[in-house]
Amino acid sequence: MTQLDSTVISALRTVLDDVCSHLPLSSVSLRTDVASRILQCAHGGERTYDQLKEAGLQALKAAPSKRR
Repeated sequence: MTQLDSTVISALRTVLDDVCSHLPLSSVSLRTDVASRILQCAHGGERTYDQLKEAGLQALKAAPSKRR
């Protein structure tokens, strides 16, 4: 697995906060899915804010509406 530097980790946190900003804090499972997806993308080489945000938004779209 590829090591992520502090800049990428900071971007991951920012993207997660931005993508999940409208979700209640109790949406732990959905937030976990989003975090997992953006982390997967980062490890796959997609590391720009826009790439990571798109991955997070896609994770939200794929989630069942009952989990939102």
